Amino acid sequence: MLKKLREKLQALHKDEGGADMVEYILLVALVGLPLLALIWVFRDKVLAWANQYWEQLVGNVAPPTQGG
Repeated sequence: MLKKLREKLQALHKDEGGADMVEYILLVALVGLPLLALIWVFRDKVLAWANQYWEQLVGNVAPPTQGG
């Protein structure tokens, strides 16, 4: 029983398929987290910009509210 467990752990250790996914997740986080931080810091300016273009697209209609 311990031999099978050791073999499975060794096979898992040699498997590098998960490493690609970890690298992909780290890359997405490296790009996404600073972008979210910038949007959070400049949220008032981003909201004003979005509202300006919303009004240009649909006229003077209030944008949809969150929470239905």
